[in-house]
Amino acid sequence: MYAFLSWLQTSFLGHAMRESGVWTYGVVNLLHILSVATLFGSILILDLRLLGVWKKIDLVSLTTPIVPVSGAGFLIATLTGVGLLATKATEYDGNPFFYIKFPAIALGLVNVAILTRTEAWQQHRVRKLTPGEEAKFARCGGVSLLCWLAAITAGRMIGYW
Repeated sequence: MYAFLSWLQTSFLGHAMRESGVWTYGVVNLLHILSVATLFGSILILDLRLLGVWKKIDLVSLTTPIVPVSGAGFLIATLTGVGLLATKATEYDGNPFFYIKFPAIALGLVNVAILTRTEAWQQHRVRKLTPGEEAKFARCGGVSLLCWLAAITAGRMIGYW
């Protein structure tokens, strides 16, 4: 892992992040925080609905705006996160929170892949879900909340290690 972190830190991106002034790091950090907030805020609303909160609101009414917003939040968080990591990547080697954050993100993405590949998800726009499908969605919503909360918490704690 150290070899990869060293490569990233000495890459063009790492040099650019360190040598282009404090404003660059500050703006990238701000964009990262805003994109994580966008990602988690949208996911929180969807996951709570999957868990059974606001059952009177059609799932499709939430997924239509939330899916693209959360996707954009994730993309920007990933791009800005790579920039932040490249700034001083080798300092994170051995940080236990670093090794919690990325598996939590990976599990969150696997959970999304599982959910969106179900027949129920692909048909939720055109038919009502069965109780069994709603239960599966609730489990995915719970797993999602755990994964993203773990990733956010670990990401925040990285700086304090």
